[in-house]
Amino acid sequence: MVDPQVTKSRNALNEPIIRLHKGLAIYKLNSSPFWYARIRDPRSKRHVVRSTKETSRIDARIAAEELYLKIAGSNAPLKVPQNLTFGYYADELVKEEKQKGLRGEIHKRLWANTEFYLQHKRWGICQQFDKVDVRTITTVDYNSYLNWVRSKDNTLKPATMNHITSAFSKVLKMARNKGAIVTVPDLPRTSRKDNPRPFFRFFPLVSRKDDEYKKLILTSNKMANEKVRVRETVIDSELHDLVMFLLNTFLRPIETELYNLKHKHVAVVSDPRSLSLTISDGKTGFRICNTMSSAVTVYDRIKKRYPDLSGPEDYLFFPKYQNRASAKRVAQRQFNALLERCALKENNVFGYKHSLYSLRHTAICMRLTLSKGKVNIYSLAKNAGTSVDQIERFYARNLPLSAELVRNLQSFGK
Repeated sequence: MVDPQVTKSRNALNEPIIRLHKGLAIYKLNSSPFWYARIRDPRSKRHVVRSTKETSRIDARIAAEELYLKIAGSNAPLKVPQNLTFGYYADELVKEEKQKGLRGEIHKRLWANTEFYLQHKRWGICQQFDKVDVRTITTVDYNSYLNWVRSKDNTLKPATMNHITSAFSKVLKMARNKGAIVTVPDLPRTSRKDNPRPFFRFFPLVSRKDDEYKKLILTSNKMANEKVRVRETVIDSELHDLVMFLLNTFLRPIETELYNLKHKHVAVVSDPRSLSLTISDGKTGFRICNTMSSAVTVYDRIKKRYPDLSGPEDYLFFPKYQNRASAKRVAQRQFNALLERCALKENNVFGYKHSLYSLRHTAICMRLTLSKGKVNIYSLAKNAGTSVDQIERFYARNLPLSAELVRNLQSFGK
């Protein structure tokens, strides 16, 4: 603050400058008892100074706003109330999702994904809409924003663009639920091409000699017998059991599913013979997964392999690694060595690369094929932690009809 006793100049500030909003400020000089308004004229691109004729700071604010509207006219940008801005409801959405995650109503990390698309430094939604009045946003504005996103990064895939759309929609729905708007404008999604999930070919989709599934199983046993070294680890029967476990449980080979599985999460069921797995925090949240019967035999071998590490809090696979990210890396390296040995890293016919995830895809495809169309697709989707739509789009549509279904297709009736 300028001390008027120190600065005696008539044109010196008597009070500090008060910025009311963009383009408008008020101040006071020693030469006058009145407050002055400094206004940015958007047409001339220059500042205009006018006396408010007011000695009270409060009255000067009101007078300055009137002068601002008079000078700036229709070109004056109107200040949007904070509780009507897009950014306000974006913050409210993230807070709400975070609280729901803590209560277990939705996945606990969903809020972080939403915030990522809203606040991305290069093309985030709030980069364009943070101070925008939610009542004025239209489909045209949304389409214009998507074009801007593509100009910022033309490598973004349709899936990412649709995630952006989802975050955009959730903010507007939050504004609608809070009473700020009545309806949410149409937000067309970006069309995408579904890619088939890579899986290992198995009989009867291929001949017995070309059965990739059998080749993996046999080769993993050979590499264990040979004690093949992969960096700091030696391949043993644990790799074989990991492969068999994924093929019989439909789990995702990620830290929150396969590598987070402890003995306390496993229950052996006798009718029918299977394992009941509690997935506490998988990709799609909590679920109970029932396995194929072969998973029970694998589980018995796991307990015999680590008799001293089979307590409730011990992990099923690579239990000596408390850091599960490290356990995941060890498994990936060993499996990559297995793929190289089998010459199955890449599929030259379909143009995709295999990974541990391919075992999950193989498990789902085997159920669809080997059940001869009798598997309940809803039960399969629930067990795998996915949806019927995903099963139909990424798995079922890319498999040939079973012999029974072909016979039905060729029938003439009676």
